[in-house]
Amino acid sequence: MVSKNYKQHGLPYLQEQLQEKDPAYYNKLAAENPQTLLNPQRMMRFVEVCLGTGKPYSSFLNQKKNTRGFTPIVIGLEAERSLMYDRINQRVDLMMAAGLLEEVKNLISYKNLNALQTVGYKELFDCIDEKISLPFAIEEIKKNTRRFAKRQLTWFKRNEATKWFDFKTDPKEIIQFIDSII
Repeated sequence: MVSKNYKQHGLPYLQEQLQEKDPAYYNKLAAENPQTLLNPQRMMRFVEVCLGTGKPYSSFLNQKKNTRGFTPIVIGLEAERSLMYDRINQRVDLMMAAGLLEEVKNLISYKNLNALQTVGYKELFDCIDEKISLPFAIEEIKKNTRRFAKRQLTWFKRNEATKWFDFKTDPKEIIQFIDSII
């Protein structure tokens, strides 16, 4: 709904909505970080939170984080990048064969929802809208999935607590590692 209104009325709509729903936060942004008011993605997020929760966006900021009663064990599986990329390509082909295009066709009326602005859906919506061909859409899904996997890998590599195993490692060895920590 918010993205549809943004497309119809532009950035001023989002700015007016935020100013109405959370005037204190709008004024803070205007004073401290006016560039944010020009960022449609961020503005849509602020307004969606306000509309979805009925609370000002700022009420969710600087809240005390809940402490966990446990320490997570993070396991990473490593493989050669070329192997990962080949598997991603195969997975996309399997998803297409299993009916991904039909699934996307059934969701066409919801294509403006943020939840569907993800890899796989965006490309196939563009195909259905005849902006790109099906073979090009499939190649774009593969490319964008590979990029996403690379970002995920980078994120996990930054976590020093991650214990890495070769993807061929016997699962029993990984379970033994986990048992040794518990």
